[in-house]
Amino acid sequence: MPFLPAIASPSLGHPSVHPIHKRLEQAAAHGFKLIEIVEADLDTVKAAEYVKKLCDKFGIKAFVFQPFWFYEGLVDRKEHEAKIKKLRLWMILVKILDVNLVQVPTNWLLEGTTGDMEIIVKDFVEMAEIGLEQDPIVSFAYEGVAWGTHIDTWQGTWEVVKRVNRRNFGLCLDSFHIAARVWGDPTASDGKNLDGEAKLKRSMEQLVAEVDVQKVFYVQIGDAERLDQPLDVGHPFYSETQLARMSWSRNARIFAFEEHENGCLPIEPILKAIVQGLKFEGYLSVEIFSRKLFDKDPAVPGQYAARGMKSWEKIMQKIKD
Repeated sequence: MPFLPAIASPSLGHPSVHPIHKRLEQAAAHGFKLIEIVEADLDTVKAAEYVKKLCDKFGIKAFVFQPFWFYEGLVDRKEHEAKIKKLRLWMILVKILDVNLVQVPTNWLLEGTTGDMEIIVKDFVEMAEIGLEQDPIVSFAYEGVAWGTHIDTWQGTWEVVKRVNRRNFGLCLDSFHIAARVWGDPTASDGKNLDGEAKLKRSMEQLVAEVDVQKVFYVQIGDAERLDQPLDVGHPFYSETQLARMSWSRNARIFAFEEHENGCLPIEPILKAIVQGLKFEGYLSVEIFSRKLFDKDPAVPGQYAARGMKSWEKIMQKIKD
């Protein structure tokens, strides 16, 4: 297969606890060739220059900078202009990093946004045009977050991508978000939606039938822990400020096909729909978030890099099967 092993930097330890040089070092030491860089690791030119030097030192390449969040559909257009100013800074940062791809998750602000498709599309046309001004061109991968306020599915992001209709604006497909939205429900006693299997099957059939694979800019593969009780008031992960799927994601995601981590999401049909059904051959990355990544033990980045590589190897095997 043409894939190179790629991992998201938060998967190796939380940025506020484990420094970027340790995470990059361990990712490279365990065989990863590509890495996603997150905003928490850099927000200045100087920081971008530092991260680029580290990547060069360890022989690992950044391929995406993410997340450019809370962007589309802002009601206060002064806030929108502030986001455009930030975007222009990001165009400088990605050039320093030698990255040509920015990931944009769907907006999950509970107030101050609109679901008006005309405004959302207009916002993304503006973003795409800024990317087209760059040399080399910068592309944007729109990810359907399972708790998005107005758009929370791949179908929603695909509709936006079609309407924006720019060569540098496409999709990020994430197995966690797809499965957590259509199949999973952390507030249910059994952790899933009614008829989840059938709904996921139809969703993947639709994906293969409708999506243009050339507009899938990259794919993230990950699973989540099966919870021992519904994620509502009284659960350790419950938060008044987070929707249940967000709390599940922030606390209990794991790598795909980890046999001893109590995973629950049906990742394989999503993986096979994308790779075998769509014939996707682009960037494929492993990504998790977990409460355990806040552990200050300096061994954490290496432990998670090892787990990530084992997951990657199993993903490659599943693709071949």
